[in-house]
Amino acid sequence: MRFSKFGDHLKADSGILGLMQDIDAAMTGPDPMLLLGGGNPARIPAVQEVFRDSMQQLLNDGDRFESIGGSYDGAKGDSVVGQALATLFQKRFGWDIGPENVAITNGSQSSFYTLFHLFAGEYRDHSFRKILLPLAPEYIGYSDIGMGNNLFRSYQPAIELQGNHEFKYHVDFERLTVDDDIGAIAVSRPTNPTGNVLSDSEIAKLRALARSHDIPLILDSAYGAPFPNIVFPEVTTDWDENTILCLSLSKLGLPGLRTGFVVANEEVIRAISGANAIMALAPGSTGPGLTQNIIEDGRILDISNDLIRPYYKAKVQDAMTWVKNAMHDLPCRIHSPEGAIFLWLWFEGLPITSELLYQRLKARGVLVVSGEHFFPGLSAPWSHRQECIRVSYAQDPLIVKKGIEVIAEEVRRTFQEIK
Repeated sequence: MRFSKFGDHLKADSGILGLMQDIDAAMTGPDPMLLLGGGNPARIPAVQEVFRDSMQQLLNDGDRFESIGGSYDGAKGDSVVGQALATLFQKRFGWDIGPENVAITNGSQSSFYTLFHLFAGEYRDHSFRKILLPLAPEYIGYSDIGMGNNLFRSYQPAIELQGNHEFKYHVDFERLTVDDDIGAIAVSRPTNPTGNVLSDSEIAKLRALARSHDIPLILDSAYGAPFPNIVFPEVTTDWDENTILCLSLSKLGLPGLRTGFVVANEEVIRAISGANAIMALAPGSTGPGLTQNIIEDGRILDISNDLIRPYYKAKVQDAMTWVKNAMHDLPCRIHSPEGAIFLWLWFEGLPITSELLYQRLKARGVLVVSGEHFFPGLSAPWSHRQECIRVSYAQDPLIVKKGIEVIAEEVRRTFQEIK
């Protein structure tokens, strides 16, 4: 059987496919695994109780339940939920938006696939434009969206060492260049995999750069504000007609419902609706239906601020302590954890690649993610990309602590092997 180039790319290995296969294998395989590699959020009891109550309300409301399961929404998604989300953002943040500025998608990954292809690739004048990622590492799920085409250009960050055990990435604006072949600027905030949160000043500079070149700023807020707001420093989230904001229900605690939201100008929303219609007829109804009540009354923001954010803020402090204790004699630095649900560990001078370290840890029953998959669009060689791994701290504390101890043992062994 012969496949098209598109088909060949889909059946080939990719970083995001390997990640999802590892998650499935760890959850369904016969051997116990310490799952520190996936992006599954924690199951926070107080938040789960809210979702259970919402589900019970759905089940008790026969007409609404039957409508969610038995009727298509429009291509833009549930119009009632879109209106509720726009109204909430108007009231809480003063954004000048209406339901025409909101589209629902089948998860953030679907949002990115459409958005990146809207602004990158071949244009009618036969030029080829790319998505500018102001700094790498960036989200692993971006890398293969081009389906074999390199849609990205990214830059190495400036690295600030903090004390003996931490460091932080910054956008290197002195090197950052926006050429005519850039179709959009995109950044995640907080960044997956590092937990980096770009400052308000950095976002303002990127927004100004985008506006001056008449291109959009795509802001991936899957872990960020307004929800689920797993952001530890105080930051501002603004929106304007040139900003495309991507949100998700996944890290709120509902990854299985595959529900994303795009907030953008009307032209972009029309294009998202067209993509929904072509690829899926309409986005799924369950996620919007389940969360309609907490969007309408604003509790989605309160849950994020009062339950989810403090839960992870406490959890990351424990994980940091475990890493520092386990790695005390190793050249290990942790990216300052300012948000999201991961620790990004840098083993400077690691004698083996992060991919080989991943394989060794997997053989010992610990799943992490190799760092070299998080550098889409960065063509220049850089040893740093082979010296880092992503570790989730969202799982049960005993699993996270044990996994960190195994990682330390294996890294220590690699350094001992070269002596």
